[in-house]
Amino acid sequence: MKIGIIGLGMLGNAVALHLLDSGFDVTVYNRTKEKANQVKEKRATIVSSPKEVAEKSELVIIVVKDADAVKEISFGKEGIVEGKQEKLIVADMSTIDPVESRNISKKFQELNINKLDIPVMGGPNVAITGDLVMMVSGDKASFEQCKSVFEKIANKVFFLGESGVAHSIKLAMNLQITMLALALSEGITLVKNANVDPKKFLEILNSTYFKTGMSENKAFKMIDGKYDATFTLANLKKDISTMTNAAKSLGIELPMIKKAEELYQNAVNEGLGDIDYTGIIEYIKRINESK
Repeated sequence: MKIGIIGLGMLGNAVALHLLDSGFDVTVYNRTKEKANQVKEKRATIVSSPKEVAEKSELVIIVVKDADAVKEISFGKEGIVEGKQEKLIVADMSTIDPVESRNISKKFQELNINKLDIPVMGGPNVAITGDLVMMVSGDKASFEQCKSVFEKIANKVFFLGESGVAHSIKLAMNLQITMLALALSEGITLVKNANVDPKKFLEILNSTYFKTGMSENKAFKMIDGKYDATFTLANLKKDISTMTNAAKSLGIELPMIKKAEELYQNAVNEGLGDIDYTGIIEYIKRINESK
């Protein structure tokens, strides 16, 4: 299967590199051409528009910032739909509102193009080895056609049914990440200010069933002030806003994520947007130091 990838941020780049290393024929497009240098070295085909990606691919994977970007590269000038050909399937790995996802899928379907939702859990550090967790929703027959590719990208693939479902679960998953980062930030801050070694706090936490992958790995980097980004604070803030918008469209109240949105926005305003999302602890430190 010939694969196209549109969007070479940290995640898209890692997925592309892994597919190239796995022997796939990969065509890529990114608005900033310099970001294609790594995949170019691996002999990816670099093109100048989403249209050209679609013309050369049977499966086009979209990995961009938000729903507006998905719509622009799909339906805008020189977009995917202008390169439509018979075998084309589109799969969106971006994190977007499930309502937007369903609307985009419907628009593709009107043009006789099947679109799948394929959001993933895991950053570029696991994408490069094909160890993501993938959630898929949309046309089942299209999923079956692409399943072998998805199983190369991810070590766990869940097919979840109709369009929009995968993005709903992705938002719920990122909600967990948000709360865990905040809980660890406040726990570390509490014990440090009580003159307790925060590593002792983590040792005890990780001896219980309350431990998480974050508490076993990233939390120690949080203590040491190391925030090499696998997923930036600004990107998580964008996803949190998508969560609050989704809650509004569902007519439900999610009070904790609304508070988290405020905290993460404040952290972005403080210039912390480009560090890892666990750098929210730096914002917690600052508001305590200012007292």
